[in-house]
Amino acid sequence: MKLSILDQSPISYGHTPQQALIASMELAKAGERLGYERYWIAEHHNYSGLTCSAPEVMLGVIGTSTKSIRIGAGAVLLPHYRPYRVAETYNMLATLYPGRIDLGIGRAPGGSAEATMALSDNYLEQVRRMPASIKELLHFLYNDFPTDHMFSKVSASPVPKIPPDPWILGTSEKSAISAAKNGVAYAFGHFMSDKPGQQIVETYRKHFQSGRVLKTPKLIIAVSVICAETAEKAKELALPALFWRIQNNKGEEGKGVPSIEAAKSYYSMEKWSQIINESSDKMIIGTPNHVKKELCKLKERYKTDEIMVVTITHRYEDRIRSYELLAEEMITKHN
Repeated sequence: MKLSILDQSPISYGHTPQQALIASMELAKAGERLGYERYWIAEHHNYSGLTCSAPEVMLGVIGTSTKSIRIGAGAVLLPHYRPYRVAETYNMLATLYPGRIDLGIGRAPGGSAEATMALSDNYLEQVRRMPASIKELLHFLYNDFPTDHMFSKVSASPVPKIPPDPWILGTSEKSAISAAKNGVAYAFGHFMSDKPGQQIVETYRKHFQSGRVLKTPKLIIAVSVICAETAEKAKELALPALFWRIQNNKGEEGKGVPSIEAAKSYYSMEKWSQIINESSDKMIIGTPNHVKKELCKLKERYKTDEIMVVTITHRYEDRIRSYELLAEEMITKHN
């Protein structure tokens, strides 16, 4: 099984955005050192707890401090942008870092309604146009517009020797069908979906059409993980992320990922145990061996050979340690 990293670049309470972004850079470097397949960073806007509004800027920096790990956006929120501009940006990254760039494509707003209005005109209309925008973006990436198309003489320069690998990210059958009909790879957000994931993934496989990008379906499943030396420590480390999610669901965004102490003061440990049990499918919490067993179950459930792990803890060093323990159990032992 291949393991990859999804980084939402969260700010821990009491830290600055700069510290959060530096921690993201350190996480990417650690991922390469530990043998992870790829590192993706997410795009969010006007969200006080998440720092990355421009993945392409972070990827430009991360590319210079890594050598082999694939790096990419998880995802570019295409309704906010013209496909040509996205193709130019990621072609430039692919020119700088050959054979290493992934271009994840999403359609979520990534922020508040006000931020959406500030970013783009008529967001809902751009969502409606997503099928055409994706096709246009792929034509720009592969420089293969029909000769009679108005953009046939337009190049998304610089044109790299190896184009970025396009992925469609999502949590619904609509995104699965979009990936399938365009013949591109699909990343399913298991950790953020309440929909029947296996059914959605099977829809992708069923409708997949081979083309210039892929000949057969390619799939990643993204899941939340907290890994520690003991089950008790892992549960404790998970409390800030769970508390933060509860705050967000209540519309109480707060000022970043809270501390363990703040989370403990909010609920009794009996209540937290209940919340942890209820979250067990979306967030895998435990020792390296336990996490490995649960990830293997997901691998079998979805019939995939790659799992993308998102880990959020209050202390950035605990986040890296979680990835280290997982790598020692699932990557190092098999190399």
